Amino acid sequence: MSEFQLDLNEITERAKTALEELLAVAALKPGNIVVIGCSTSEVGGHRIGSNSSMEIAEALMKGILPAIRENDLYLAVQGCEHINRALIVEEECAEKYGFEIVNVVPHRKAGGSFSTTYYANCTKPVAVETIQAHAGLDIGDTFIGMHLKRVAVPVRLSIKEIGKAHVTAARVRPKLIGGERAKYK
Repeated sequence: MSEFQLDLNEITERAKTALEELLAVAALKPGNIVVIGCSTSEVGGHRIGSNSSMEIAEALMKGILPAIRENDLYLAVQGCEHINRALIVEEECAEKYGFEIVNVVPHRKAGGSFSTTYYANCTKPVAVETIQAHAGLDIGDTFIGMHLKRVAVPVRLSIKEIGKAHVTAARVRPKLIGGERAKYK
């Protein structure tokens, strides 16, 4: 399936629904971070990293960014391996959480279309190497787990695919500590 046979409006709606379902389960607070990794190649029915698409990235962002902003959350977009999976965030997010800013600007062939699109939609975009997000959405098996706080808990969504890309989601919870007499919320 080529990207030109995809319904970009459907991609927007499926991305919006997936994120809204994640947010409903994750119970995030304003200022929390949602990490998203996305292969537009996979969405378009191609092998990851082989056919990056700005059109697909824009359709996805159109479904995702409004909900992030309406819920006063920070978005962190994971870039591809060519920028060592660095993340694009708003400078305000990096400062609030004390993330070390690194110098890279994503583009379609290094970082990917989705991180490039987010970079263009940020007020003051910066790149950071590592974060510990409160929830995450993975579109196309990009492996966002390294960017989630411990302990990550899978979230089952009604949306299993966007385009041809497999979709998974996770939230985090505090570690359960103590012994057999401990009680938990």
